[in-house]
Amino acid sequence: MKTRAVILLSGGLDSSTVCACAAAEEREIHALTFDYNQRNRVELNSARAVARRWNVQEHLIFPVDLSLFGGSSLVDPNMEVRKDVPLEKIGEKIPTSYVPARNTVFLSLALAFAETRKASEIWIGVNHVDYSGYPDCRPEFIQAFENLAALATRMGTEEGSPLKIRTPLLNLKKGEIILLGLRMGVDYSQTCTCYSPFDNGQPCGHCESCLLRQAGFEEAGISDPLLERFIQQ
Repeated sequence: MKTRAVILLSGGLDSSTVCACAAAEEREIHALTFDYNQRNRVELNSARAVARRWNVQEHLIFPVDLSLFGGSSLVDPNMEVRKDVPLEKIGEKIPTSYVPARNTVFLSLALAFAETRKASEIWIGVNHVDYSGYPDCRPEFIQAFENLAALATRMGTEEGSPLKIRTPLLNLKKGEIILLGLRMGVDYSQTCTCYSPFDNGQPCGHCESCLLRQAGFEEAGISDPLLERFIQQ
């Protein structure tokens, strides 16, 4: 029987690559996408497309409105998304796009989802090499959450089979992530990582996520198929 896994699937470059990694390891995939009232509504459709591409067993889009708290330019229309930050400055400090405790919230809900589906793994596309400096993308956080999961669940306390957090991209540069995904057949034209895309899905090209993505494709030595798609239109 296949190992059952919950995949946190945002529809972005990293999570789409993680989904492909799980498929390559022949996991039974239960994908979980969060509609947290983020600016980037396009990524929800991207997540749907990626889920179809990898024939996931189940794809749940879960509403959790983090805009009620505010505190981040990704959910608060009164806050500006930082743009045109020099690449070498990205990650030096926590940016306005940081959504307070987002990965803690998402992993907690994924943990509940995993228990109900009797999944033994949660896969998440965190990365602490080419990233924006979010504290909840670091290996220390992932290890701490895995320890929490062992203490807070029936599978960890009663069944003796604690859940594992899988982070295949944790120590990879963005260009390495892209090349890994391409080897496995990821269609990056389906993905959306921009913090403030246009209504048609075209990325702004100036936010930190766009800049890191652009640098990654340059490092990989190939053009971004998402940008090519809009050039051809």
